[in-house]
Amino acid sequence: QVQLVESGGGLVQAGGSLRLSCAASGRTFSSYNMGWFRQAPGKERDFVAAISRRGGSTDYADSVKGRFTISRDNAENTVYVQMNSLKPEDTAVYYCAALMAPYGTSVFNEAMYVYWGQGTQVTVSS
Repeated sequence: QVQLVESGGGLVQAGGSLRLSCAASGRTFSSYNMGWFRQAPGKERDFVAAISRRGGSTDYADSVKGRFTISRDNAENTVYVQMNSLKPEDTAVYYCAALMAPYGTSVFNEAMYVYWGQGTQVTVSS
């Protein structure tokens, strides 16, 4: 069992930055590939970024490439997403999630993730 707790959300002006953190409980954090998803009001939850168990591989949604950076610290059981050049369309609840499946196309599929955090709200004002 892994519990995930996101933090770092808030209100920011367009063009600003935020760093979200996701702290995981347990001693098996490094066994999981990790992902970030987001859900805007009235929309489905979408993939944002993913990182492999040791951090050697990352993937991003086209909408955030070049602006967001995912990273992890296995010693601290934490995964991060640094969000720069934020836009109003980035407004959403952001969730982190843990994936047991091998890193690959599965990272884009939210149904493959086994543990989810409660989410943190990010609001970008224009």
